[in-house]
Amino acid sequence: MSVLVLVVFIYPLILVAVSLWRSRGVKSHEDFAVAGRSVPVVLLIGTLVCTWIGSGSLFGGAGLAYRSGISELWFSFGGWVGLMAAYFLAGRVRKIAQYTVPDLLEQRYNAAARVLGTVAIVLAYVTIAAYQFRGGGWILSIVTDGAISPQLGVLITATAIVTFTALAGMVSIVTVDIFNGIIITLAVLLALPYMVFEMGGIGAVIELLPAEHTTPLGGHNVLWVFGVAMPTFLLILGESGMYQKFFSAKNARAARQAVLGMVVGIVVIETALALLAIVGRAAFPDLMDQTSVVGRAASETVILYVARHGLPVFGGAVLLAAAIAIVLSTGNTFLLVPSTNVSRDLYERFINPNATDKQKVNLQRAFIVIFGGVGLLLLTQFETVLSMALYAYSLVGASLTPALLACFLWKRVTPQGGVACIAGGLGSIVGIRLLNMAGVDLTMSLGGSQFDFASSDYIVIPGVLISVGLLVVISLLTKPSPPEKWQPFFAGEGEEAA
Repeated sequence: MSVLVLVVFIYPLILVAVSLWRSRGVKSHEDFAVAGRSVPVVLLIGTLVCTWIGSGSLFGGAGLAYRSGISELWFSFGGWVGLMAAYFLAGRVRKIAQYTVPDLLEQRYNAAARVLGTVAIVLAYVTIAAYQFRGGGWILSIVTDGAISPQLGVLITATAIVTFTALAGMVSIVTVDIFNGIIITLAVLLALPYMVFEMGGIGAVIELLPAEHTTPLGGHNVLWVFGVAMPTFLLILGESGMYQKFFSAKNARAARQAVLGMVVGIVVIETALALLAIVGRAAFPDLMDQTSVVGRAASETVILYVARHGLPVFGGAVLLAAAIAIVLSTGNTFLLVPSTNVSRDLYERFINPNATDKQKVNLQRAFIVIFGGVGLLLLTQFETVLSMALYAYSLVGASLTPALLACFLWKRVTPQGGVACIAGGLGSIVGIRLLNMAGVDLTMSLGGSQFDFASSDYIVIPGVLISVGLLVVISLLTKPSPPEKWQPFFAGEGEEAA
């Protein structure tokens, strides 16, 4: 058995062993959902970075960089700008000290906002967890030279992620993510210069690339830039996993410090991944035309091909370990968050307010398994990881983010406006998707170019216009909220939470 195959199978076993060890410390639902609100800054940075750097970056973003060149960074840039904005919210979010984003939505709006927010999170986050399963399947198929089919690899990955998440929840995730973060960073920063050197230097790489690969727009137009940048910008500002990890921080200061570390880590890693994919285009141009290597979209596996065929054994093993870390860590968080929403925001809030910690943890574990199964079904509805990522990002960005930001930034927003915003964003994204599946053509001609607003590249634009329009108009037409409703969200950050 090769070293690469050993790494692919042994590394996850090590993570599961750590998870089992850490599971002994889970004594309450608070331990399971937010790690007892005791996570130090270093561990918080590691887990925040690993949450964002998922299969959307490893496969979707890398595949886009392979096909479009440096213009892929617009996809990442939206998230970077969103992170900078998140810095100013992190302290206030932690001070409120809830468990979930729907907790915040009900506190600022009403119970309907909690329910709608939960629905949006479940739909989006199970989709994001699902394409981690697909990424793991690709890893296993490529490393074993097809001995494990992509389909079987998906099942193996889903089982590993579900098991890992259900064992110890947030406690295990933040424990192993510091190791995952280190491996991811080292792997991409070592692989990139090695591949450039092997290809004969930067000049030699550029000569092998299409001309548009080194241009800012990559042959696209400005509306395309908005289409790929806006979902990541809006997702990071409404990302429930990030907020739930803010709730896990020791205090408000720790939450803000962690965001700064997260910004640095994500900018470095995503830029290195994009550049490595571009070098991979020069090294493995045949992936552009192949669709049968792993079933679909071979270009999205370029990072795996670099690890398997472009690096020496040790370097390839480290990069593959990083890929595994990315898939497992992101999958964990995006199953934990919606299961927390069901346990906290539906079961405890509306069905059994007196539920014991054991009941809530057991229910959450059950839904981790259920959502894993739903994720497997969702994989049949999308052709690429990028399309799944943009759809899920758009769903969060159009429904949750405007309402969530208004909680902290606009005193005049009303419960009716917040609910209309979430419902409008959720309804528009899901509705457009269903109309497209039914064969309705939503293509429009703008400036001489054709834009299909049902495609994952542009679906966020009508969704955000509808949700923000409803937020503003309905809020201005309804009675302002009393000060006690909005004051907790505008409290000064000088007083740190305990």
